[in-house]
Amino acid sequence: MKNKLFTILFLLAAVMMTAGNAFAGHLEDISARGTIRIGTTGDYIPMSYLNPNTGQYEGIDAELSQIIADSLGVKIEYVPTSWPNLTADTMAGKFDIALCGISRNYARAKAMAMSDAYGEGVFGKTILCRKGDENKYKSLSDIDKPDVRVMINPGGTNEKFAHANLKNAQLIIHQENADIPRQVAEGNADIMITETVEAARYVEMNSKLAAPLIYEPFTRHSCGILMKKGDQEFLNYINFVLAELKMDGTLAKLERKYLYR
Repeated sequence: MKNKLFTILFLLAAVMMTAGNAFAGHLEDISARGTIRIGTTGDYIPMSYLNPNTGQYEGIDAELSQIIADSLGVKIEYVPTSWPNLTADTMAGKFDIALCGISRNYARAKAMAMSDAYGEGVFGKTILCRKGDENKYKSLSDIDKPDVRVMINPGGTNEKFAHANLKNAQLIIHQENADIPRQVAEGNADIMITETVEAARYVEMNSKLAAPLIYEPFTRHSCGILMKKGDQEFLNYINFVLAELKMDGTLAKLERKYLYR
């Protein structure tokens, strides 16, 4: 009987150890590895953008990534992902955390773990159009017409918003999010569904573009750091870092630098 009890306890311990090792992002694993693996799309100005000229990631999420890495005493190992693959890659544990302007929403929170919010009150769905067309597009009904070409990147909340709200417009899927503003400017599309912070940057960068509804976005939301469920200790640590950055004013400085225009 005693041997049977010991066998049961041994098996339970083995199961618990296996379950504990199944989750990505353990603080101990990151420390032992010497790097934190950060998933990012690299296509979202001013959040996380891979500058083709420098080969470096830029934006508020790039700075937050560095702060988190420094706090752990490790280096960053960027793991490229895409909006269509972001959920699958996160749940497969291909990286420890993902930062690339990821909207906090119920669907993501149910399937994965999301950090506390940052960029609150700044983000919202809006549009880019060509300069000179501003008066054509004052509402969703102005956009949702058969002759209006709306270009969106696949897999993210831009695509979901477009499909949910635009039933008559021509929806054009374009794989490279960072290339869509150029497509609009050159007349290959009329509208880009995007975020307020992204629209503001592209208007600054390209005199052919306008964002007529940037101060009246269709939605409001915040961003969060995404990770696989199951490691509450790691999630607590990420939230602790964000809380410290809010308390000492660093987060507000970064938000002013990158998100407010």
